[in-house]
Amino acid sequence: MEKNIAVILGSPDPDSFCRALADRYAQAAEQAGHQVRYFRLGEVEFDPVLRHGYNQRQELEPGLQEIKEAISWAEHLVLVYPVWWGGMPALLKGFLDRVFLPGYAFQYRKNSPLWDKLLAGRSAHVITTMDTPPWYFKLVYRSPAHNQIRRTILEFVGFKPVTITVLGPVRDASRSRKAAWLDKIAAFAKAS
Repeated sequence: MEKNIAVILGSPDPDSFCRALADRYAQAAEQAGHQVRYFRLGEVEFDPVLRHGYNQRQELEPGLQEIKEAISWAEHLVLVYPVWWGGMPALLKGFLDRVFLPGYAFQYRKNSPLWDKLLAGRSAHVITTMDTPPWYFKLVYRSPAHNQIRRTILEFVGFKPVTITVLGPVRDASRSRKAAWLDKIAAFAKAS
């Protein structure tokens, strides 16, 4: 079944393995008949700082507005990024701070601790790379990056299900290992 898919590369490095993964995902999804809108945050000009929190409106730059519209259009969101210092790159966090705002992504209810999930009805696939062995990241660190993106961001605004694919360690991975990961990502894209 054809889907509308928004793919966002959250790594600022244009030559990263994450770039290769995001490129492969977008290409394979298009080949499978899906409609794809693909964005590389490192190429989008925007201020990643939410200057006044939620106290004052900060107009979105054209690139952010375009991505926001693509997320609204999409049935499935794909985020591809490296885990740095146990979390996402600042560029991606800044993007989320600027775009996933009250009134668009969620809305607090008046006189209630509850909120409405305004991006419900969409699924998400998060693809992360890391140099830490994934088993160590999960057992010792307890997957802080994955808990943050799944529970306190994507599920908070309504994405469900949220699938996370962890690839690593990347630093010393062989060419054949990286090729196998690229093929795995292509298979995910085709099955989206």
